Order: sequence, then C-alpha cells, then structure tokens
Amino acid sequence: MTLLEQFRLWLSSIWPEWAAYITPAIVGIVVIIGIILTVVMVFIYIERRLLGRFQIRLGPNRCGPEGIFQPIATAVKVLLKEDIVPAKGDKILHWLAPIIVFVPILLIFAVVPFHESAIFTDLNVGIVYIVAISSISAVGIYVAGWASSNKFALIAALRAVAQMVSYELPIVLSILGVVLMVGSLSMNDIVASQNIPFIVLQPLGFLIFFLGTLAEMNRCPFDLLEADSEIVAGYHTEYSGMKFALFYLGEYGHALAYAAIISTLFLGGWQGPLLPPIVWLLIKIVAVFCLIIWMRATLPRFRVDQLMAFAWKGLLPMAVINLFVIAAEVLWLPENLPLLMIVINFAFAGALILIWSKLFFKLGGGRVEV
Repeated sequence: MTLLEQFRLWLSSIWPEWAAYITPAIVGIVVIIGIILTVVMVFIYIERRLLGRFQIRLGPNRCGPEGIFQPIATAVKVLLKEDIVPAKGDKILHWLAPIIVFVPILLIFAVVPFHESAIFTDLNVGIVYIVAISSISAVGIYVAGWASSNKFALIAALRAVAQMVSYELPIVLSILGVVLMVGSLSMNDIVASQNIPFIVLQPLGFLIFFLGTLAEMNRCPFDLLEADSEIVAGYHTEYSGMKFALFYLGEYGHALAYAAIISTLFLGGWQGPLLPPIVWLLIKIVAVFCLIIWMRATLPRFRVDQLMAFAWKGLLPMAVINLFVIAAEVLWLPENLPLLMIVINFAFAGALILIWSKLFFKLGGGRVEV
C-alpha cells in the first residue's frame, strides 16, 4: 500500500469520503511541485558550477556563499520581465503551450518509486504510463511554435517534434529489453528485480536509452536550437516572463525526470547498502545529471542531418538488434548464470558499436558524414 493510500484511509476515518479522496491528491501535487522546484534550482547551481570547472573558470560565486543564491536571483529576474504576446499570435494557445510542456513532468513522478512503499501510485503499467505522459510535451512544443505567429519559431517547433518522435522509438525498444528480463511493467517490480543493476546486464540498452533521452531533453550534443547558427532561440523565441520560466523549468524538470527514470530502470533505483533508500536514489539521480553536464562541456553539437541520421541509422537498428539478443538470452540462458550474460552483452555491445561506427560514420573533408 502506497503512502497516499495509507493517508487516504486515515483521513476517511475522520473526514467525509469525498474530502478524504481529494485531499491526498492535492497533497501529492504540492509535494511533487515542491520537490521539483527545489531540485531544479539545485540542478541549475550544480550545472553552472560544474561547467565552470570543466571550462577552467570559477562559475557563479558572488550571489550568496559560493553563489548558492544565483538560481534564485535568476528566477526572480525572469519573473520580473514583461510578458509579451505577438500581436498576430493566438493568445490562448500562447498561454497554454508552456503549461502543456511542464505539467507532464509532474505526472511522471507519480509512478517513480522512492522506496518500496514510498510511491504516489504503483501502477502495474508504470513504464507504459511514463512513455505515454512524456510524449505529451511534443504537443506543447508544436503549439508554442504555432501560437507565436513566427515562421522561425514554427520551423524550430517542427524540427523539435521530429527529433522527439525519432528518438522515442529507440527509447521504447531499449525499455522493452528491461521489461523482457523483469516480466513486469511496474516500476517497483523493475527495481526489485535488480539484484545486479541492468546497466551491467544490458550496457547497450542503457547507452541507447541514455542517448535517446538526451535528444528528448534537447541536451548536448542534440541541442541544435541553442546553437548560434540555428533558428534563433527555437520554438520559445516569442516567450518571456513567467511563460519562458515554465519552458526553462520544463527543460531542467525533464532532466530530473529522465535521471530518475534511468536510475530506476538501469541503476537499481532506491536499492543500496547502509544509506537510506531515498538517499541512494538521489545520489544516482545527481550522478546521471552530472554525466549529462560532462557531455555538454565535452561534445560538439550535431548538424540536423546528423541528428536525424543518428536516430534512424544508428540507435534504432541497434535497439532492434539488442531487443532480439535480450529475448534470446531470456529464453535460452540459465537465470543462475548472470556472469555469462554480462560477458556476452558487453562483448556484443562493443562489437556492434564498432561495426556501426565503421559502417555509417566516416570523416570526409574535415566533416563527419553520416
């Protein structure tokens, strides 16, 4: 029984049934919003400080001790800016778009387990729910480009949606490899099945999922909309004030959500020795986010043709092959020989990556051709 269910049963003994049913939902929403806003501000601070270290500079260090109040100053600055709507834009859709982008992030955390019973709702199709909910943000991105009455914002929105749809396929296929091994779609069951983290048992599946989520989050090396040579600021070119802040929160909220999902699917979730479960989950989430920052400070951006080719020619075929290999191992390999699966999958991942890089990626005239 989840914490919210226990809370509802306790309230039903002292309050009317309708109040006992509604109150836990409101409390859950408030708790999720509080957690996301707090962790997002911590993420912003961590990213700026780490980027400073990677680029051999100080980073923010003036606003508060070691610059810890800089994210708050940034939030206040954005909120104080004037809210401008294009004269020919659709005012209603212009207002709805950032909400459509941000709200699905809150809904994702409803099925992320912080402990065996510390979960807002334990759906038996939890991972399917996450895939479905995370796809809604693409609608908000397209609505933002359309409502702005700006051809550059619209083109950028179409490119962003094409990017999200393309990388959704390898993401889902890499998740199916996990589902085959667990035999369940429940997030709690996936965590409980990881006596050995799935990043060790399925290294290629982890790599495909991680790279796919980077593209979904519009993170380096897939952050074309932030490149100076690309389409201005992207689909949110015409946004300012609180609406832009919601897009900004959405970007970091997606990073938090996907870091939590990666930790749950491949890193054992809340499992770990000595420390409390929630502490282990937070450590893994921060570690994944730091890896994302490391990649941002290290890798150059793809061109748009390279980005799309990497999804369709690179990740998608490898995800299909990985799925067939995992299915064969589940059928024929003994369950009591995980070491054999680890050796096979690491050798298979290394060989497949090497073959694919030789077949589809080559240097020519100082350019990477795909």
